[in-house]
Amino acid sequence: MEKARAESAKRYSDLVDSVNDLIWETGPDYCFTFVSRRATNMLGYHPEEIIGQFWDAFLSPYDVNSPKEVFARSLANRKPYNQYCQTLIRKDGSKAIFESSATPIFDKQGRFLGYRGISRDITERRLAEEEQGKLQAQLLQAQKMDTVGRLAGGVAHDFNNMLTVICSYVEMTLNELEVNHPLYKRMYEVHQAAQHSADLTRQLLAFARKQVISPRVLDLNETIAGALKMLHRLIGENIKLIWKPGQGLWHVRMDATQISQILANLAVNARDAINGPGNLIIETANIVIDQADCAINLDLTPGNYILISVRDEGCGMDQETLSRAFEPFFTTKDEGKGTGLGLSTVYGIVKQNKGVVDVTSELGQGTVFKIYLPQAQFGPTVTLASNEKTRDAGNETILLVEDEVAILELGSYILEQRGYTVLTASSPAKALALVLEYRGAIDLLITDVVMPEMNGRDLAKEIVVIRPATKVLFISGYTADVISHHGGLESGIHFLEKPFLASSLGRKVREVLDQATTVDGQM
Repeated sequence: MEKARAESAKRYSDLVDSVNDLIWETGPDYCFTFVSRRATNMLGYHPEEIIGQFWDAFLSPYDVNSPKEVFARSLANRKPYNQYCQTLIRKDGSKAIFESSATPIFDKQGRFLGYRGISRDITERRLAEEEQGKLQAQLLQAQKMDTVGRLAGGVAHDFNNMLTVICSYVEMTLNELEVNHPLYKRMYEVHQAAQHSADLTRQLLAFARKQVISPRVLDLNETIAGALKMLHRLIGENIKLIWKPGQGLWHVRMDATQISQILANLAVNARDAINGPGNLIIETANIVIDQADCAINLDLTPGNYILISVRDEGCGMDQETLSRAFEPFFTTKDEGKGTGLGLSTVYGIVKQNKGVVDVTSELGQGTVFKIYLPQAQFGPTVTLASNEKTRDAGNETILLVEDEVAILELGSYILEQRGYTVLTASSPAKALALVLEYRGAIDLLITDVVMPEMNGRDLAKEIVVIRPATKVLFISGYTADVISHHGGLESGIHFLEKPFLASSLGRKVREVLDQATTVDGQM
């Protein structure tokens, strides 16, 4: 019997020790009376170091779940508790998340003897679940931003059509009025309001990644250094601007004005977040993104990037605000102190240039924006500026194609006032018919990009086949992909962004007509 009892005890002990989970028992005071040998592997303690201790001795101070309360509820109901999670501190100081289930033990007289339970280390599983949750949140955020971006682009396109009419007619009216005329001040205020509305649509287009850009290879340190004076004016004297340029910085390919837009919006955001004196730190660095980094941030792809870090010592953001930070028109500022387009503009610009923007923030701890821009493959290019002024009148023949009747009439009036012969068509089909019927030369085609029957580029291609000498100028509320790649114009493409002024149209038309390159080279 003793031999059988010993064999049974050994078999029980071997069975308990072979289980990958931690098996334990407590007395009625909830102190451990037995712990399986797995404790050494799972917590770093030998069983002898744990026996006689209460749960609280190993509990993380940040764990809000009290074992005593769980034990008390279970005992009151005389029922087991299941899947109770708690964070324990291993002997080496690291944290481990355990999921425990236990059953209260009673003797034949019903007296409570303690608990018998089992605990499983779910640290890796919980971290994987949290990581999956973050990635899911990133995916949902990306889908939401893409949907809002398409809506913003469409709204800006239609709004720009109306603003083109308003801005141009107001400008022409102002030119016809004397400064001391009673209506001059009123028309000037309308002009200012229209220009402000045009700025808002440009910000929407930046968010929608459909603004017009002229990218070139830049030395980012040089570009940022050139913007520091402007940033100092924006943030004021109370905030200290600290500039830390990275050494041997790689080049980026983007529009230099967009860098200024990014920095200006982030600086204004930081200024409003800092209450009193504080620091705004701007840093640059080279960074290589590998596959592991991409697993953390879905927007990243492996490769070489230039990192722009903009850190402020402001009030910070809570998680709800942080999750909506890049949404257009979302703002936490007082009414009249912000449009809610600053950060959404930053988001759109970075995305348009195939980059990634990441933000981390805590209440009272400030905010850090990290912008990853892909490395350019070639060195900086040198561009020569021209100071030559162009006249805006002529006697050439222009074909204007626009499905918005108000803009068609406006454009025709502006060009005829400057001496041009203007042929108009309200659709691509009418334009093609006119080209075939008209016997004279057509020097320039001005066409909207987005039209119901046929897009502007396809129309231009067909007209150029018929009349190879005709040059082309595209107009639109945004650069659709038919004439650009992510808003970047192809070489030789001429484009005028809506809303435009009458003077802007006159100058651009003259500029295109005076160029020697024909549409054959453009298309």
